[in-house]
Amino acid sequence: MTVTSSELLSVVASRELAARSTVFAGIGLPTLATELARLTVAPELEVVYESGVCGAHPSHLPETIADAVLITGAEAVIPMPMLFGCVLQGGHIDVGFLGAAQIDRHGNLNTSVIGDWERPDVRLPGSGGGVEVMANSHEVFVVMRRHHPRSFTADLDFCTTPGPDRALADGIRPLGAGVTRVITELGILAREGAGDELRLVAVQPGVTVEQVRAATGWDLRVAGTVEEVAPPTREELRLLREDVDPGRVYLR
Repeated sequence: MTVTSSELLSVVASRELAARSTVFAGIGLPTLATELARLTVAPELEVVYESGVCGAHPSHLPETIADAVLITGAEAVIPMPMLFGCVLQGGHIDVGFLGAAQIDRHGNLNTSVIGDWERPDVRLPGSGGGVEVMANSHEVFVVMRRHHPRSFTADLDFCTTPGPDRALADGIRPLGAGVTRVITELGILAREGAGDELRLVAVQPGVTVEQVRAATGWDLRVAGTVEEVAPPTREELRLLREDVDPGRVYLR
């Protein structure tokens, strides 16, 4: 079967949500992954969106975090100050799902600019709630569509969302472990928390360790045992294509 990059990333990310209870999901690939997880490995998963929707049960995929489809059937809709002040800062989120344009070895993220701040090559959306999600979720998963040295870089062009190491260096003690999983088209990188750096723990089917290291902008550490990710099953792809995103809102 032909599997697109979006399908591969969504399936692999969904498996990582097994045994998790609450996830703070962004729009796009995180939405695909969380909805697929609820149909497979995490049927009791509670999904929280930045717009204040808790326990969302949308009839179809939302196109934005403010899409009205999120509200119908939701367990609760709360004001954003309560969402960030009570739910996030209260430590009630198991996994925060974030995306990024750049990531470094310690899991710091850039979603602001590529290039010089004053004259950037690309200006990006910025933080949104990323800083709060990073600081207060028990752990953070990042899904990256592209794995190359410009996106996996030793030095970020700008640090939008600091991980726990950078926060601790500035005298701030975050609640969570920061980025613990990064899922890419080449493999899975992992770290334990403050003081640790990302290391390669799994490769996608047909990808070698050398390919992943060559596509990473720092001397990437490699786990003692590197597994090969199981390819998406027919049932996972059927659910993704027919039940989760039949309108191809995010699948490409």
